[in-house]
Amino acid sequence: MGTENEPDHGAGIAATTIELISRGRTVIETEASALGRLAQILDDGFASAVRLLLENRMRVIVTGMGKSGNIACKIAATLSATGTPATFVHPVDAAHGDLGMIMPGDVLLVLSNSGKTHELRFIMDYARTVGCRIIAVASRLDSPVMRGADVQILLPDAREACPANIAPTTSTTLMLALGDALAVTVMGVRGVSLEKLGALHPGGPIGLNLTPVSGLMRTGDGMELVAPDLPMRNVLLGMTEKRLGIAGVVDAGGELIGVITDGDLRRHVDQLLSAPAREVMTTHPQTILDTTYAGEALRIMTERRITALFVVTEDQPRTPIGLVHIHDLSPPSFGEV
Repeated sequence: MGTENEPDHGAGIAATTIELISRGRTVIETEASALGRLAQILDDGFASAVRLLLENRMRVIVTGMGKSGNIACKIAATLSATGTPATFVHPVDAAHGDLGMIMPGDVLLVLSNSGKTHELRFIMDYARTVGCRIIAVASRLDSPVMRGADVQILLPDAREACPANIAPTTSTTLMLALGDALAVTVMGVRGVSLEKLGALHPGGPIGLNLTPVSGLMRTGDGMELVAPDLPMRNVLLGMTEKRLGIAGVVDAGGELIGVITDGDLRRHVDQLLSAPAREVMTTHPQTILDTTYAGEALRIMTERRITALFVVTEDQPRTPIGLVHIHDLSPPSFGEV
C-alpha cells in the first residue's frame, strides 16, 4: 500500500484486461471528441494567424510553460520542418537573459490553456517592446495572455482526460493538433515543394524518399549492359560479378531494348548455354527518369515485384545512364555505417 504522498503501484494489478482497455479507450475518445470541437470552432483567429505567419519574414518564436512548453517545442520543430523558420524559447529562461533571442519582426506564438500563466508576462512584454506580433492560444478569451495578443486562437473549454481533470492531456492534444494545422496550412498556401522538403530532411527515411534516383543510381561499371548477340554464358558471368540480378540489353546505338533478370534465367534455363542475350531478354523494360524520387521508385518496384530499374533522362528516354537497385532505396539499419 502506498502512503498518502506515494502512489500504490500494486493498485491496478487486479484490474482485468477489459477494464484496462476500457480506460485507455475513454482517454482517447475524450481527446478525440475535443479535437472535433476544435475543428468546429476554428474561426477568423486561425485565418489571421496563418496570414501573419505567411507575411512574416523573420522567425516564429514559440513559447509555453510546463506541458504547454513541451508542445511548443514540437510545434516549433514542425514549423521549421515544413518551411517556416521557428524556435522554442522557454519563458523562464527568457526572463533570465534569453530575451535576447527575440528579434524585431519575429512573430511570438504563445501557448497557455488557462491564459493566466504568469511566467509568460516577461516574454510577451518584451516582444511588444521590440515590435513583434503575438499570436495567443488559450481556452479563455478574457485571460491576460489572450488580451495581450494581436491574434487570438480559442481552444474549446474541454475536460482533461485525467480522471481528476488536472493533468494536461486533452488541452495539450488540442494544442498539438492546432500547431500541426497552422504549420501544414502555411506550408500548403506557400506551395512548399518536395525539393524544399527534401533539403530540410536530408537524413533518415524522409530524406531518402525525397532524394532523386540520380543521386543514388549505379553508373558505368556499376551496371551490366550487354549486346543482343552476346552468348548467355558470358551474360551469366557478368550478372554474377555485379550481383544485381539484372542485365540491360542495348543495341549498337546504346538504346535499351530489353533486360535479363533472374526470372528470365529460370524461365530459359535450357537455353543458357547456347542462346544469345536477345533470345532470353524481356522486351519493353520498365525504366524511370533520373528526376524520379527514391520513394516513387520503391513504390514502382514493390507494385511490379521487381528489384531494379534502369534510369534514363527525359531527353534520351531509351538510353540507360544508371541503375537503381531496391537495396539502394533502403536506409541503413541501426549499427551500419
